[in-house]
Amino acid sequence: MAATSTSEHYREQAERCEADAAASDLMEVRDRNLRSAAAWHAMASRQQKSEAARAEKDRIAEALRAQCLA
Repeated sequence: MAATSTSEHYREQAERCEADAAASDLMEVRDRNLRSAAAWHAMASRQQKSEAARAEKDRIAEALRAQCLA
Protein backbone atom coordinates (compact mmCIF):
# COMPACT_ATOMS: atom_id res chain seq x y z
CA MET A 1 0.00 0.00 0.00
CA ALA A 2 1.44 3.36 -1.02
CA ALA A 3 1.86 6.05 1.59
CA THR A 4 -0.25 9.15 1.09
CA SER A 5 0.27 12.58 2.51
CA THR A 6 -2.03 13.83 5.21
CA SER A 7 -3.62 16.38 2.86
CA GLU A 8 -4.36 13.62 0.33
CA HIS A 9 -5.97 11.56 3.08
CA TYR A 10 -8.15 14.53 4.05
CA ARG A 11 -9.23 14.99 0.42
CA GLU A 12 -10.08 11.29 0.14
CA GLN A 13 -12.24 11.59 3.26
CA ALA A 14 -13.99 14.63 1.78
CA GLU A 15 -14.70 12.72 -1.43
CA ARG A 16 -16.08 9.81 0.59
CA CYS A 17 -18.41 12.17 2.48
CA GLU A 18 -19.53 13.76 -0.78
CA ALA A 19 -20.30 10.33 -2.24
CA ASP A 20 -22.24 9.38 0.90
CA ALA A 21 -24.18 12.64 0.65
CA ALA A 22 -25.03 11.98 -2.99
CA ALA A 23 -26.22 8.46 -2.15
CA SER A 24 -28.40 9.52 0.77
CA ASP A 25 -32.16 9.85 0.53
CA LEU A 26 -32.41 11.64 3.87
CA MET A 27 -31.85 15.40 3.81
CA GLU A 28 -30.39 15.44 7.34
CA VAL A 29 -27.84 12.75 6.46
CA ARG A 30 -26.99 14.46 3.17
CA ASP A 31 -26.48 17.79 4.96
CA ARG A 32 -24.33 16.19 7.67
CA ASN A 33 -22.13 14.53 5.05
CA LEU A 34 -21.80 17.78 3.10
CA ARG A 35 -20.77 19.63 6.28
CA SER A 36 -18.24 16.88 6.99
CA ALA A 37 -16.91 17.12 3.43
CA ALA A 38 -16.48 20.88 3.80
CA ALA A 39 -14.56 20.35 7.05
CA TRP A 40 -12.31 17.72 5.43
CA HIS A 41 -11.63 20.06 2.48
CA ALA A 42 -10.72 22.89 4.88
CA MET A 43 -8.34 20.61 6.80
CA ALA A 44 -6.77 19.45 3.53
CA SER A 45 -6.25 23.03 2.40
CA ARG A 46 -4.63 24.03 5.70
CA GLN A 47 -2.45 20.93 5.70
CA GLN A 48 -1.35 21.51 2.11
CA LYS A 49 -0.33 25.09 2.98
CA SER A 50 1.57 23.78 5.99
CA GLU A 51 3.34 21.13 3.89
CA ALA A 52 4.30 23.78 1.30
CA ALA A 53 5.61 26.15 3.98
CA ARG A 54 7.64 23.34 5.56
CA ALA A 55 9.11 22.38 2.18
CA GLU A 56 10.05 26.02 1.48
CA LYS A 57 11.65 26.34 4.93
CA ASP A 58 13.64 23.16 4.31
CA ARG A 59 14.69 24.41 0.86
CA ILE A 60 15.94 27.71 2.32
CA ALA A 61 17.77 25.93 5.15
CA GLU A 62 19.48 23.62 2.68
CA ALA A 63 20.52 26.56 0.48
CA LEU A 64 22.00 28.34 3.51
CA ARG A 65 23.86 25.18 4.58
CA ALA A 66 25.27 24.79 1.07
CA GLN A 67 26.27 28.46 1.03
CA CYS A 68 28.04 28.15 4.38
CA LEU A 69 29.91 25.04 3.28
CA ALA A 70 30.99 26.57 -0.02
